[in-house]
Amino acid sequence: MNKQEYWNRVYERKEEVSALLRSYWHHYSHMGTWQFWIVAAMLVLPLVVLYFTLDRKRILEVLFYGYTVHLLWTYVDMTLELNNYFVHTYMLAPFLPFGLSVTASLLPVSFLLLYQYCLNHNKNFYLYSVLLSGLFAYGFAVVSSSVGILQVRKGMNYFHLFLIDLAVAYCSYWLTKVVMAMKNNKDGPRSHFIIIKKLNFNKYRIYDKAKS
Repeated sequence: MNKQEYWNRVYERKEEVSALLRSYWHHYSHMGTWQFWIVAAMLVLPLVVLYFTLDRKRILEVLFYGYTVHLLWTYVDMTLELNNYFVHTYMLAPFLPFGLSVTASLLPVSFLLLYQYCLNHNKNFYLYSVLLSGLFAYGFAVVSSSVGILQVRKGMNYFHLFLIDLAVAYCSYWLTKVVMAMKNNKDGPRSHFIIIKKLNFNKYRIYDKAKS
């Protein structure tokens, strides 16, 4: 089979899968099911909470952190679903990412608000992230699996989800620290490397201004 024949087979399989998903959604995940409204609530309610609790004084920093969590978890979720390790069995629409409610709203908003809390109250972000990651992995994921909204397959377990949550939270945190250090640098691009070297990732605070 040549390259084009491979792609023709891929296109055919994609059309078949798309048709199956549309049929499944119309039978089991449409607006008349309670699962649909649970998924919709996971998308809408965190955003409503965010609107009323977001610290406007730090809006760009906090939202940058939340956006990074969303971006990283979206890539992770797509990879896991593509390889059948992680399956969202109910979705808002068959043409949208299946885990949209979780990766675009519930997880980012939760970690974003945790980041904001630690920032404003000088708390240990690393420790609190462990607690929130455990809550999602051993609380939310377990409940979701028990009611059939989520399936963890092919040897993957809740501890793996805990590690992924933690890795995403920490990577987003470090990236935000670097970006904020660059933002507050008044000496221009040449001193960015110096500022990054001065970053203390063991500090509870999100960033330290460079000393003049």
